[in-house]
Order: sequence, then C-alpha cells, then structure tokens
Amino acid sequence: MIEGILNENMGTSTHLQYLFDVAGTGLTVLDRIYADGDLTDEALGGSCGNVLVSLAMLHRNVVPLLMLGDDIEGGRLVAEFVKAGAVVDHIHLKSGTRSPIIAQELDTASGHHDFTFVCPETSEELPRYVPIGEDEVASALHVLTQCNVFYADRLSASILRAMKAARLSGAIVFFEPSDVDHDDMFTEALGLVSILKYSVDRLGSQLADLHHDCVRIVTYGAAGLEVRHDDNAVWCSAIDAPSVLDTCGSGDMVSVGVIDWMLSSGIRAEELCASVLIEGIVAGQRLAAENCAFAGARGLFKHCGPNYARAVLGERRTYSAATR
Repeated sequence: MIEGILNENMGTSTHLQYLFDVAGTGLTVLDRIYADGDLTDEALGGSCGNVLVSLAMLHRNVVPLLMLGDDIEGGRLVAEFVKAGAVVDHIHLKSGTRSPIIAQELDTASGHHDFTFVCPETSEELPRYVPIGEDEVASALHVLTQCNVFYADRLSASILRAMKAARLSGAIVFFEPSDVDHDDMFTEALGLVSILKYSVDRLGSQLADLHHDCVRIVTYGAAGLEVRHDDNAVWCSAIDAPSVLDTCGSGDMVSVGVIDWMLSSGIRAEELCASVLIEGIVAGQRLAAENCAFAGARGLFKHCGPNYARAVLGERRTYSAATR
C-alpha cells in the first residue's frame, strides 16, 4: 500500500526545501533512574527519544513517529515532547498497549549505569517497546517525504518503509541500530542509509566486513570514535569530561551534535563524507562530555538549559583528529 502511494506521488528525489527538520522513530521510553538504589527521577529516554527531544529543545522542527500506550506514562512522554517544542501529531497512543519503561540503575561513585526491563522494586517485568505499524507510516507520508533528516534506532518492516519514503525524497537517513536482526531487512536498510552509527563493542564484529556506500560513525566508548567512508577513516579522540557522574546518553549527544550541525550547514545526503562531518561530530563530543557531569541522559539540558547546550555546540576547541 505505502509503496503504491510513493510511486504515484513522488517525482524527482531531492527537495530544495524541507518543511520539517527531523522526523524519527524508534526506542522512546520512560526512564526510571535509581541512583544508588533509590528512585530519583523519571524522564523521557531511549536513544530515539533522547535525540529527538534534545533537537526539539535546540529549536529544531522535530516530528516523532511513535506508538505508545494510552496510559499515564504515554501522557508523560507526549508532555515532554510538547514542552520541548516537538510536533506531536504523529505520536499514537494506543488503547490496550502499555508505554515502554526502562529502569536505569546508577552508581554515582563510579558513574557506571545498567539498564533493566525488570522493576527493581517489584521484580515485575516492565513493558517493552512497540514499533509503529503501516497505518502510522501511511498517515505520516507528508512528513517523511518533506523532512531533511530521518532518524531511526530500531528496524521493522514498517520502519523500513518509512526509511525508504524519506530516502527517496532526498532526506539524510541516520540509522543507529542496537543490534542486527532480520538479516535481509537489515541489508535492505543499509542500502538506504546515509549515516550508520554503532558501537564497536556491540556490533563491531557483525559489521566488520560492511561494504555499503554510507558514512559510518563507529564509537569506542571513552576512547573516542572513528568516522569511515570509502577507504578513508578519521579518528576523533574523546573530549575529557569536566566531571563524571553519569555517562548515560553520551552517544545520543554525539548524534544530536551531528544532526544539528548538518541542519545548520545545509549539507545534502550526496555530499556526506568522513572529513566533512568532523565539525559536527566534535560538537557532539563536547556536548557529551559536558553531559557526563549530570545524572540522566539529558542532565545538561535539565540543569543548565538548552541555551547552554547550544553554546557548547557552538564552541570551537582544539581536538585530536587524524586521517588514516
């Protein structure tokens, strides 16, 4: 159905102007933060949720495409997007579905955190993420075909269709998978992706022999990250954090920096390469380093405000980058 609509309504592939900065879908949850065993905060979380709401707070025109439960948790998540300034017309609250919840257990002395889908207080399993379906994708086609950047951190048949609609319309497709499931579907997705970002610890062995024409941002934890494209690779050492209370959300802040820089620069998908993205990547690394001083994936935004985050992204500092 969706492919038919696309074939009927899409002509040339590139829009010169976009109505929406970023559309995105994927893991968006209610984070329950337990610091040293005590519940200290609840906030919107998940990589997709963190990236989209942060960009909205930075005054980008953001449209989340999500399936949540028609429950108190779903209402809280929508309210956070509204407060940030995102367009929430395509967040669907489904009756009979529970909004996803993840418990984050934080050791404040070490800054180490773990995530669990089991409630630390009741030992009951917490509700899981549910992807958007074909109806949700069809209803958002006008967004998908007029967005500058499409972000996803999960994959399903419907998300693949959304990715295809965005890419065929000229959008930059930013894919940040947490695993490699459904091999055929994943291979098809890689053919649409402009930027692939992943952790070497989690997916390095599975994607080591990847041969696709996309820019790859490969993260190495506290050491830094590598940007690869064709036969070129650029290493970016991590930026020292002023202090470390919680490293949660560091990778998401790098993604925020990259996407925000691409929107400001006006770069197109066909112009992307390893060297051209360095300024945005280093901006994201600065944001990630500053964020480590606060608890929660967006502690910097909460305690210092989006104007401070914008100032961090706009700074110019010396960084260690070497082309290999």
